[in-house]
Amino acid sequence: MAPVEPDPSAGAHATAEVEERQLLKAMSWWDGFMIALANPGFLVAALGGSIAGLGTTGALVLWLISVLLGSFQNNIYAELATMFPEKSGGIAVYAHEAWRRYFSPIGPLATFGYWFAWSTVLSISGLICGTLITAEFFPSVTFEASGGHFHIDLPVTIAIVMLLLVWVFNARGIRSTVWFSYVTGILLMIPLLVMMLLPYLTGDWHSANMTWEIGNNGGIALALTWLYFMGWSAYGFEACATVAPEYRDTATDTPKALRASAAFSVVVYALLPLGLGGTLGTEKVAADKTAIVFYKDALDAIAGNVFGGVLVVCMIAGIVLTMSTATLDGSRALYGIAKDGMTIKWFGYLNKHRVPGRGMALDALMNIFLVVFFGSAIEILAAGNLGYMAAHFFALSGFLLLRKDRPAWPRPIKLSAVWMPIAAILAAANLVFIVCGGFIFADTYGYGLSKTLIGATVLIIALVLYFYRRTVQDRLPMQWREPVPAVPSQAANAEAG
Repeated sequence: MAPVEPDPSAGAHATAEVEERQLLKAMSWWDGFMIALANPGFLVAALGGSIAGLGTTGALVLWLISVLLGSFQNNIYAELATMFPEKSGGIAVYAHEAWRRYFSPIGPLATFGYWFAWSTVLSISGLICGTLITAEFFPSVTFEASGGHFHIDLPVTIAIVMLLLVWVFNARGIRSTVWFSYVTGILLMIPLLVMMLLPYLTGDWHSANMTWEIGNNGGIALALTWLYFMGWSAYGFEACATVAPEYRDTATDTPKALRASAAFSVVVYALLPLGLGGTLGTEKVAADKTAIVFYKDALDAIAGNVFGGVLVVCMIAGIVLTMSTATLDGSRALYGIAKDGMTIKWFGYLNKHRVPGRGMALDALMNIFLVVFFGSAIEILAAGNLGYMAAHFFALSGFLLLRKDRPAWPRPIKLSAVWMPIAAILAAANLVFIVCGGFIFADTYGYGLSKTLIGATVLIIALVLYFYRRTVQDRLPMQWREPVPAVPSQAANAEAG
């Protein structure tokens, strides 16, 4: 028998069949909801500043308005998430899908701005934890070092350590992240429930502490500015959509997680400002220059110094959840936009645990810089908020465009026609918040136009990276408008071709 000659094409075929790593489908809707337990931690970052400017009653009313807007938006995002169940990156990627037919650079603007805003949660939450730890355990430590625009003290040092720890947890895979979320989410709820409910039983809540300062401090201009800042926190439960490809059943689990997290957040965003505001009052909160330590004061007043200290520790552990969620969300946003050709290819790879390790590493490094450069949670929030609110505007308007341009596209969840004008109103409202809060009144009632311009600079960088990806890495001509498929099969054929 003659020897069988090897097929010269076999080796090439084997090489071509190397499987690309994919995101694991390991999550249930409940896992997504537990990740969204981080959202009350975002409220912690801005509640003190809002009470100082708006009064306790004014802050309560505006936070409730903001979280209700976020809940309506979440219902719209449920439809978008089930339209694109394979896409990682959340609302910004949906915005790209809708807008690329009209102006393709909208995609990188929305997605990179969204990523930057979520990434800043790491530094904001790290500083909150560092400030609370210092106030509870090291109140007499006052060391600090400054040089140029950079500053290091004990809260900043603690924040950096926590940033690195959260990065290690998330880089090991989605299951470790989810279980970490279970533990820290429960811990966060303990002190929040104490501040939301216990003051009425202990007699620490007084109606005289509820004051309305909006009219005295700036009226409608002040309110619009704060609605701009509040969106960063009150809309955050849309993160459940970012991990859509990782749910076991994306079409059913994603909307369940979105709607459950929205309902939960409405309750917390109503009861926490009410309980805490009625306990301390506007003057005590406004007197806290850190806008963070007053939480320790409230817990000590309600539960006593010893148990109050235990609750502060629980709160710190829970706030770490916001850092974990931010790493999870931001890194997947980078991964999603790299896979869609909107930024450099370097971000479009998964590590051996099948998570976007490169995006997580960039998040950690960037936030260490932000912590040392700003040193103030609310200033970092102001810098990141422009891109986040813009992403919501583009996603909501994108919902309208997708209804018009892709009527035949499968929608496992299809909202009734009344949601079309609702989406238009929500998009317009967010645009007003951006223009007024981010630009017109930023210096008068906000934290400075300079912070908004930092966010704008990030968007410019996003465009540069998009142009580089398109013209250098992909070697394609710049295309300002892209043809879009009418049904998923056309999209799959285009990618295969």
